[in-house]
Order: sequence, then structure tokens, then C-alpha cells
Amino acid sequence: MSTVLQLSAIECRFGEIRAVDDVSLEIADGARHALIGPNGAGKTTLFNVIAGSIAPTAGTIQFAGEDITKSTEYARAIKGVARTFQHSQLFLRETVLENVLLATMRQQRKSWNMFRPVTSYRKLRAQAFEFLERIGLAARAHDLVAVLSHGERRQVEVAVALATEPRLLLLDEPAAGMSQAETESFIELIEGLPRSVTVLLIEHDLDLVLGFADTVTMLHLGQHLVTGTPAEVQASSAAQEAYLGAADGSGEPNQPSRWSTLHSSDGFA
Repeated sequence: MSTVLQLSAIECRFGEIRAVDDVSLEIADGARHALIGPNGAGKTTLFNVIAGSIAPTAGTIQFAGEDITKSTEYARAIKGVARTFQHSQLFLRETVLENVLLATMRQQRKSWNMFRPVTSYRKLRAQAFEFLERIGLAARAHDLVAVLSHGERRQVEVAVALATEPRLLLLDEPAAGMSQAETESFIELIEGLPRSVTVLLIEHDLDLVLGFADTVTMLHLGQHLVTGTPAEVQASSAAQEAYLGAADGSGEPNQPSRWSTLHSSDGFA
């Protein structure tokens, strides 16, 4: 399987603090890859480095065989790197359809004309509506984003990201704050994404991670700790030590079965 994203010796410092410390990682094309780790592991900082909102102190980033280390966030989006954020970044006073339409227009290199009726963008509106159908929100197309539930807003964010035709989709804690029903709906949504879109996500809910990801990477104190299948990472003594510690006093790590009970309330970030 080819590699769509390659990080080589990435370092990100804030003064004397190394938020990301010599991290090298490869993301396979079409993968469902999860990034996990305890509080302060450096996950979101690494996401920001990949997306281009933070420049690395050292190291290189290759995307689809091209060095994008010095590319701007906007340039990376054009190349096919899309992301969602921990907190909603939607236009709350615009409709669901208009939010997706803006992303569709940007991808088509079209500019918004405030003096032109939205209804006149027929082809682009049709494309935006198709994305809403894909995520199951076509019925809410003409509702203001402000009236949507938290889970529905998350779905709209995915539709906005997909409208940019990404090759790599970065999801930063997508299920945070969702109800169980919303989480299940969201999992169904991202599981249904085509394999032409590589997904890299940060998520607190390990049930979601272990059920969705085919590859898991754990960071700890800014460093790469382990990468493998969900089963391999669960069985890793280093991973268990980082999350749980050898709490039974016997020198043996806690049992992997305890992982399935861990959620955001247990202190992940």
C-alpha cells in the first residue's frame, strides 16, 4: 500500500517545551488511522503541524510524494488536506446548504458575490446538496446551522470538508460532546467514506477508535510510542503503561480489556 503522508523527525517547540519531539510516522493511502495518547501527548499539536497552522521547528512533511513542510495551510487545503476542529468552525447564521456551498465554491475557485442570489449558483448548489445527501442531512439543508444539534453540526463539518475533495481528512476529536446516538450516527458516517479519502483522527473514545481504525498510533509526552493494529497497540506493554500504569503492584501491566471502558472522562486529550 502506498503512503499518502510521511512525517520525518518532526519537532515542535514552544520555548523550552517540546510539544512534539522527533516524531516520524507514515499514513497509508486509504487508511483509517487513529492518533491516541494521554493528556499532553502532543496529538493536537501534531495535527496542527500536518494541517499547516503551526510550522514545525524541525523535520519534514511529505504529502502524496511532495514536500509540503513550508506550504501554507491554505495551500495544503488546495492540495487535498482537509480538517475538522475540536470546536465548531461553521457559519451559524447561514443555512446548512450555504455552509457546504461555500466550500464547494472555494474548491471550484469561485468567489462569493453578495449581490448575486444564492439560488443562481445552480450547479454548485446541486453539488453541495449531494454532499448533504451523503451525510444524511439533506432534509436540514435550508435550516440555519445555529438550530442544529451538536452531532448534526459535526456532520455538516464533515460535509464541508468533503466538499473540498480531500485526499486526507483530519478529524480532531469528532465525537467529543456527542450523545451515544449521535456518536453511533457519526461512526456510521465516517465508516461510509470512500477509501479514496484517507482518515486520520484524534479521539478520546477508545471504543470508537478500536472499532473504526485499522491502524493506531500512540504518542506519549510528545514522542511516538507505538504504531500497529488496534490489537497490537492494546497488547503493547508500553501503551498500557502510558495510559494506565502497572497499577496492580505485580510489575505486570493492566489487562488490555480495561481499555474498552476508557472514555474522555478518564483524562485523555
